[in-house]
Order: sequence, then C-alpha cells, then structure tokens
Amino acid sequence: DNVVFRAGFASSRNQARQFVRHGHVRVNGKRVDIPSYTLRKGDTVEMGPKAKNMIVVRHNLDTIDRAVPMWLEASAADHTVTVRDLPLREQIDVPVREQLIVELYSK
Repeated sequence: DNVVFRAGFASSRNQARQFVRHGHVRVNGKRVDIPSYTLRKGDTVEMGPKAKNMIVVRHNLDTIDRAVPMWLEASAADHTVTVRDLPLREQIDVPVREQLIVELYSK
C-alpha cells in the first residue's frame, strides 16, 4: 500500500490499503491483496485492468501533485511503478524516532 500511495494512485494511505485489499493491485503481474506485502528491488507494481479505468484512480493521477521518491520509477502512461532500490533512512519523509521504538521493544 505504501508504493501505491507514493506513486499517486491513491489520495491517502487508507485508500491505497483499500485498493490492495480489493485486489486492484498487481505485483510482477500477479494479483496481491495483502497491504503489507514486502517488495524487492526490481519488482513492478501496477493497477489492475479494472482499476486503470476507475474514475477515482484517474482523478488521483490527474490531481495529486506528489513527487515520486527517488527509490521508485513511475510510468504514468501504463500505471506502473518499479522499485529501483530499497529506501534509505534519509529518503523516508515520515517523522520516526527510532530510539523510542527500540525502547518500546526492549521492555
């Protein structure tokens, strides 16, 4: 769901999660319905044939002006995204305090 959101196919993470859950997303040509599916370098993510024609997906692609991260390579023409590399910590824009996570799990 993270890649679907970052590619601009969905307007929110919840919407991206719903697209995946409903089977509208394909990874390397195979249908995926698990939002936490782990992608690898070189994987291609695309919207399914029905989803490509959905009004909400077209609206998101036309109106959302979100920059695709450097670790992804997007092709808006055929609704595909390729994972070029795994993201580095510097490329993650969500504010995360790693030390708090370590402290939580060390209890």
